[in-house]
Amino acid sequence: MSTVYIETYGCQMNVSDSELMYGKLQAEGYAPVDSPVGADVVLVNTCAIRENAEQRVIGRLGELRRDLKPGAVLGVTGCMAQRLGPRLLETDTRVQLVVGPDAYRLLPQLIEGARNGERSTATDFDLEEHYEDFTARRFEGVKAWIPVQRGCDYRCTYCIVPTTRGPERSRRLAEVVRETQEVAAQGITEVVLLGQTVNSYHDGSADFADLLRAVGAVDGIRRVRYTSPHPNDFSDRVIAAMAETPAVCEHVHLPMQSGSTAMLKRMLRRYSREDYLACVERLRAAIPGLAITTDIIVGFPAESDEEFADTLSLCRAVRFDDAFTFKFSAREGTPATRMPPEWTIPAAVVDARYEALVATVRGIAREKNLGRLGERMEVLVEKEARKGGELLQARSRDFKTVLVSGTPDLVGRYLTVELTGTTGATFTGTPVQERQPLPMAV
Repeated sequence: MSTVYIETYGCQMNVSDSELMYGKLQAEGYAPVDSPVGADVVLVNTCAIRENAEQRVIGRLGELRRDLKPGAVLGVTGCMAQRLGPRLLETDTRVQLVVGPDAYRLLPQLIEGARNGERSTATDFDLEEHYEDFTARRFEGVKAWIPVQRGCDYRCTYCIVPTTRGPERSRRLAEVVRETQEVAAQGITEVVLLGQTVNSYHDGSADFADLLRAVGAVDGIRRVRYTSPHPNDFSDRVIAAMAETPAVCEHVHLPMQSGSTAMLKRMLRRYSREDYLACVERLRAAIPGLAITTDIIVGFPAESDEEFADTLSLCRAVRFDDAFTFKFSAREGTPATRMPPEWTIPAAVVDARYEALVATVRGIAREKNLGRLGERMEVLVEKEARKGGELLQARSRDFKTVLVSGTPDLVGRYLTVELTGTTGATFTGTPVQERQPLPMAV
């Protein structure tokens, strides 16, 4: 039996795509393995969102070439493959396959061709492709990534996703529910619905509100999460579905990108600072205890000191639970690369702003987390912690990471813990025995 190893970079959608590729190849007789050493097929599933993500992959391809056994097939899949296409074959003679996100159905025949000396590129978009007949080989036993939407119709000036993932299209609600029922039957109790702008989901008759309610009603599902939404697409219906569906978790990852209306306009985000704040207020009014995380870019072209100050002030106003912070990375083919060169922010300025942003976000998160010590909450044990020993990593409904002592047999279990400490970013917790009500006197 031939073996296949897939190395994954980037977002949750890429993780899900790797699960689909593993599933497809396993169905064709390939055995998944955990190391590229000795594998018959090695695929690198890539991200193109920032320059350093692509450079990491290029460096990794060099390492893999040294480790490949004679006759092994080396391929590049995902967003970087879609963006560069045949150029990858030209710049790296050892790469034999370049396969975009809509062409994974072709993998078995492309691999067979590579074994016969062919070098292939498959990067055409297929607006009907949702891989409905694929059975994913899921990496995690406690939660399932479920794509509900592919592509993006927004055209943010910094973003390469419309180029690498194509236009937006949604799966049918019935198919998403079917997949959810399948993972629930396997004992998985948490699902994460995936889309580039997931809350704009619409299959022609059902919207994202309908989807949340339907998935949340599946027997055996205790937690429903989703990522990533767009602030413009939180309709009253969607917010009501979040508030009224018990399985939907009290956490929203709400990309902000900037706190300046002028900057948001240059980014073509299609909302203002005030619009973003209003969205936050509507969400928090409907869902008590809601945790909000975000994405923020610093150093976007022409960012002034005042505009950066607006970003810091909006962070303080919203008081995010956490944030993914990024330095602007110009991507070939995006409108941002056509902005005047004099708008480029000096690297030293970007570095200083980035440090100030990180300090602000972490300071707010630490203050909020310190205030929660002593609370009790339900957590789902996800895996053994990296620190080793008898430490496990668990996650609360509002997306807090909690380290608890315990043995691996607790993975997949729900525990009630008391928060006993925090690093500022993560918590430590102690499992507690919930008191049972005393029997009534007779």
